[in-house]
Amino acid sequence: MANLFAKRPGTPDSPPVIPGFEHIKRYWDPSRNLHVAKLLPGEYYISMRGEMITTVLGSCISACIRDRKLGIGGMNHFMLPHSARLDDWGGSSSSARYGSYAMEKLINEILKAGGRRENLEVKAFGGGRIVSGMTDVGRKNIAFLHEFLQIEGLRLTAEDMGSLHPRKVNFFPDSGRVQVKKLRSMHNDTIVQRESRYMEELVEAPVQGNVELF
Repeated sequence: MANLFAKRPGTPDSPPVIPGFEHIKRYWDPSRNLHVAKLLPGEYYISMRGEMITTVLGSCISACIRDRKLGIGGMNHFMLPHSARLDDWGGSSSSARYGSYAMEKLINEILKAGGRRENLEVKAFGGGRIVSGMTDVGRKNIAFLHEFLQIEGLRLTAEDMGSLHPRKVNFFPDSGRVQVKKLRSMHNDTIVQRESRYMEELVEAPVQGNVELF
């Protein structure tokens, strides 16, 4: 089977990756003429070199955070606010699969790369209720994110969360632009199956459409 992420002849070299993000899948998108970093659940990535970051969300949430003056920014992709083993959101889980950790790590990595906290802007997406019979994880994720940002004193400048639709999100950290496409229900099965499996893994594993422009 061909490797979809393999470098093809004539493709521009990928910009240097920030240390610690070498495991993230990146590829060249000839239609956009730029490199793209693709996030899976439990991952996060930051860039300062003109890349696009993309992911597909069901009940999961992605926060797109950037320093609006320097163009350093990134995205995360988390499914639960915190570990089911914790009694409240005040605890911490050492995995980006959980929102409390995913938010802190993304912010800290942006600051480490030169961003300043007072310049941060946040846009958030996802949290759809697409898995029937499952606790409304999306609603809990939305509530968590709003509370986290309020506590941290960070401003949410745009959001598209809730409803019954999965979403594809493209984030351009250098400009702050976000493209959101709500996916039709006929394409939901793959996302539902992925999130159902992922939810089972989280419970069992130890803690280690229209395009809208914002």
